[in-house]
Amino acid sequence: MMIETFADSDALADAVVDATLDALGWGITERGWATLVGTGGRTPAPIYDRLARAVFDWRHVTVTLSDDRFVPVTSPDSNERLVRERLLVDQAAAADFLPLRHNAPDPEASALIAEPGLRALGGFDMLFLGMGEDGHVASLIPGSPVLAAGMDLHGARWAIGVPAGVGSPPVARITLTLAALLMARQTLILISGATKRAIVETGGGLPVHVLLEQAKSPVRVLWTP
Repeated sequence: MMIETFADSDALADAVVDATLDALGWGITERGWATLVGTGGRTPAPIYDRLARAVFDWRHVTVTLSDDRFVPVTSPDSNERLVRERLLVDQAAAADFLPLRHNAPDPEASALIAEPGLRALGGFDMLFLGMGEDGHVASLIPGSPVLAAGMDLHGARWAIGVPAGVGSPPVARITLTLAALLMARQTLILISGATKRAIVETGGGLPVHVLLEQAKSPVRVLWTP
């Protein structure tokens, strides 16, 4: 595994946009539609801004999320809010959006509602992931009571609920499982800072390492200082 280094966030964002439009274009050419799986956090926001302005056949693109917090979409902690405000505007307003957060009593019920729509996509052309300083990807968080189910390579579920109490902030979540993440034709892990680079390079049994060590789905790590 080679970490791709970029001088700054602008250079990284430009590279991600180029790779994403290529991947989505391939999906549209091959199947007539394409799928982009977004993520939350600060790193993807400028990427979303650039994608939103890109002249592209967004009518044939479906956008969803690798995970989301079980909070109202108006909350600043909502990944859906970030995607709606920064990506699904301008040119990209024509894309469809498939939420993980639904009007359900708990995150597990929300995940069960989301699952049929995720499966209907048949896989993902491009997947963005961040990584926490605990080595988590999506909301597959060390210490979570559902981590084993979420990390099951042969699991039947594509989305599961994550109870509150882990992660930052420690709110309930909905996450794609590792089995679902591996349905991506291309995955980009977007990280910055020396600490996160060291976590990736050290290796071990953290969720990010499991993702990097599998051979089913190609994964790239893109880093800025």
